Amino acid sequence: MIIELENIELYARHGCYDLEKVVGGRFRVDAEVEVCSPATDRAAEEDNVCGLVNYLDLVAIVEEQMAITSNTIEHVALRIVQAMKAHSEAITRVKVRVSKLAPPTGGKMERVSVVVER
Repeated sequence: MIIELENIELYARHGCYDLEKVVGGRFRVDAEVEVCSPATDRAAEEDNVCGLVNYLDLVAIVEEQMAITSNTIEHVALRIVQAMKAHSEAITRVKVRVSKLAPPTGGKMERVSVVVER
């Protein structure tokens, strides 16, 4: 089973420039979380939320990790992956994309993204 979190938009203070850490900017996070265990399969079959990985918990992990200022979005993405994997033994794989919207490149650019998968 795969849980997809799509287009989580947040304001955060990530970047290697001091101004990015002061002013902050807009970010987007997407995550693909693979869940595999007999308990989660049984919970899905029985329509029982108690045995499933709660996607609200996963969104909270994204928000918590995005609130910690970092120099690079690579570091942020890695922390999100690690925190999600630590959240439940049923989580077997996590793929996270962190996008910085309108990055300070000196030109017009929609976003720059980093993908981490473990």
